[in-house]
Amino acid sequence: MLVASVGFAGSSGKTGKATGKGTYKWVDEKGVTHYGDSVPPQYAQKERVILNEQGVEIGRLDAQRTPEQAEAYARQQEELRRSRERDAFLLNTYTSVKDIEQLRDARLDQLRGQRVAAQQYVDTLHQRLGSLQTRAMNFKPYSTHPNARRMPDDLAEDLVRTANEVRSQATSLSAKNAEEEQVRSRFQADIDRYRQLRPIRAAR
Repeated sequence: MLVASVGFAGSSGKTGKATGKGTYKWVDEKGVTHYGDSVPPQYAQKERVILNEQGVEIGRLDAQRTPEQAEAYARQQEELRRSRERDAFLLNTYTSVKDIEQLRDARLDQLRGQRVAAQQYVDTLHQRLGSLQTRAMNFKPYSTHPNARRMPDDLAEDLVRTANEVRSQATSLSAKNAEEEQVRSRFQADIDRYRQLRPIRAAR
C-alpha cells in the first residue's frame, strides 16, 4: 500500500494536505463509491474518507464549502459557542432554580420601580399640557373672540415642547413595559435550561 498524500480544499478555500498510511474512499457524481491511494483531481474538493489497511475509517476530509455554506457554518459554530458559554455560566453561577428566581424578581422589581416613576412623570406632563392648552384657548388661532391676541411665543414654544416630551416619554414607557416582558421571558428560558443541565452534570 502506498503512503496516501492528497491536496484538499477546506471551508476557507486554502489547500492543505492529508497524509497517512491508508486508502481514500470517495463517491463520484453517479453515486458510485471508489477506493484508491489518491483521489482524482475532479474529486479533490468533495468529501473523502481515509481508511486504514483493515478498511476502518481513520479520517475524513470535508467537501469544499461555497461562500454561503461557509458563512452559514460560521454562524452555526458561533451560536454553538455562545450556547456552550451560556450553559457554563448557568451551571457555574447558580446553585438552584431559586437563585435564578430571586435574581429575576429583583430585576423585575427594579424595572417596575422605573416604570412607576416614568408613569408618574407622564401623568405630570399630561397635566401640564392640559394647562397649557387651556391657556392657549385664549389666543388666536384657538380663540373665536374677535379681539383675541396672537399667542405669545413663549406659550407656543412651551406647548410644543411639552407635547413632544409627552410623546417621547410615552414611547419610553412602552419600551420599559416591553423590557419587563423580555426580562421575564429570558429568565424563564434560563430556568428551563438550568433544569435540563443539572441532571446531566449530576450524572457525570
